[in-house]
Amino acid sequence: MSRSLELGLIGNSSTCALIDENGEYVWTALPRFDGDPVFCSLLQPEETTERGFMNLTIERRRTQAQRYEPNTAILITTFEDEQGGSLEVIDFMPRFKRYERIYRPPLFVRILRPLAGRPQVTLRLRPAGQYGAATPEVTIGSHHIRYVFPGQVHRLTTNISLTAILDETPFVLDRECVLFFGPDESLTRPLETLSREFLAETRKYWQEWVRYLAIPFEWQDAVIRAAITLKLSTFEDTGAVLAAVTTSIPESAGSGRNWDYRYCWLRDSYFVVRALNRLGATRTMEDYLRFVINRGTRHGDQHLQPVYAISGESEIPEREIQSLAGYRGMGPVRIGNDAYRQEQHDVYGAVVLAASQSFWDRRLDRMGDQALYTHLETLGQAASRLYDQPDAGLWEIRGAQRIHSFSSVLCWCACDRLARIAARLGATDRASYWMKQANALREVILARSWNPRRRSFTATFDGDSLDASSLLLAELGFLPAGDPRFSDTVKAVERELRSGDFVFRYHEPDDFGPPKNAFTLCSFWYLKALARLGRTDEAHAHFEALLAHRTRLGLLSEHIDPASGELWGNFPQTYSMVGIIESALLLSAPWEGAF
Repeated sequence: MSRSLELGLIGNSSTCALIDENGEYVWTALPRFDGDPVFCSLLQPEETTERGFMNLTIERRRTQAQRYEPNTAILITTFEDEQGGSLEVIDFMPRFKRYERIYRPPLFVRILRPLAGRPQVTLRLRPAGQYGAATPEVTIGSHHIRYVFPGQVHRLTTNISLTAILDETPFVLDRECVLFFGPDESLTRPLETLSREFLAETRKYWQEWVRYLAIPFEWQDAVIRAAITLKLSTFEDTGAVLAAVTTSIPESAGSGRNWDYRYCWLRDSYFVVRALNRLGATRTMEDYLRFVINRGTRHGDQHLQPVYAISGESEIPEREIQSLAGYRGMGPVRIGNDAYRQEQHDVYGAVVLAASQSFWDRRLDRMGDQALYTHLETLGQAASRLYDQPDAGLWEIRGAQRIHSFSSVLCWCACDRLARIAARLGATDRASYWMKQANALREVILARSWNPRRRSFTATFDGDSLDASSLLLAELGFLPAGDPRFSDTVKAVERELRSGDFVFRYHEPDDFGPPKNAFTLCSFWYLKALARLGRTDEAHAHFEALLAHRTRLGLLSEHIDPASGELWGNFPQTYSMVGIIESALLLSAPWEGAF
């Protein structure tokens, strides 16, 4: 059976793991998301994988099932054998409040719990280093195994026979067994006590976090799972928001569109913090603003890269890894992302948009003030200077630069929101200045992005091709939903970019030829545009169809094959999970009068 994206995500906002439906750890980077993957079998063909995983097999296994504990990031995989034996495997990373701080060590906890009979289990733990190229030196203690790599040491502490683990021999599961895999640190308390405490406290943390989300009345489970996934995709130490936790899952089979998404794209992050804000999870926005302001201070306020390392480093050079064959053998595997070298002018608007709520939201520990506004004005100056200059665009075309309409509209957003913020602060002169700037940009954009022959806004100034990002014009406030140009643009996208339930970002050939799969988020943009046009029945039907293409655990990747519905691209994609939240908030019936 080939690899698939039917994977569960566990984590604690320091790093994470992906676990397949058979309970195998197939992707885990340490000590943080963009680190060396100690488990990397996701990027190796199953039949040739010799290391880079932790799994278990059940003798004479009959069935298995997988689920999350409700409202948590705790994953449970249940197995039954042919003789009536059964067990559950509980996987999680500790996350809870301790000493008035969030305790989130890079530690993976696995609990094997017998439920019936006497199931026989075989554990195989084969960590790898240097992106699958290195095997560790192994040393053994009384109740632990150390896996030593150059520059990094991992420790397994367990109450299971070390011989059974090292020799990979079956054993009868007749009691609760625990595995701690993480830093090379000794435990100061009994393993069994710690595992029960960590599980209970982590369960309590997530259930309390979910309890205070302002979720819609309909599609609650889908929204909760999406919100937890977004939270797990943040690097809390710096405030960075990841685009996805994987690298090099192809956008389509054999396409070569294999990219490393374990970094912080400022545009993606805006959509993530906006979605979480609308649910009431404001802490992520505060942390993210700290991340962005630190980047501006270090690298110059008037030059923002589209993407940064989650540490905040500006350089993330791209290279190909030969030691991993790739997802289903479809290489290359790339580390780093050369998009950091690109000019993408929409980032200035994305940052201003992300910061705007802080000037109105009284829930925040620190609301937006004059100092933040002064910082944002420098971004506005860059936006007003660059809005009509060529860039790589939001889709990061590598072969050529053009004046992309979406980038120009986001630059307009920067000026428009700065005018509103200035008015909020009582700075009438600055409000007038930025409104004049916004009006001037808007006139040019309308003149050069609207194609009267095509009856649509186009991907580029004075262009002819369509782009799904034009579906956001009403949402961003650039046009009212009742403007005929917006409804005509939606109709044009329907005719040319829609394929069944899915919407392509564009059809024009790029560096790798025409796209073969649909970009998942564009389909959510489309249904939200339908709702704004009053086509709510169509929007509801479209939303239900998209939800049906999630994994069994409720997750989505970056792309979907419109013919088969199969998920492709890096996983789970924060952009796509944002689509679930915002669509549900827009379409749900109100709580009032619902019961």
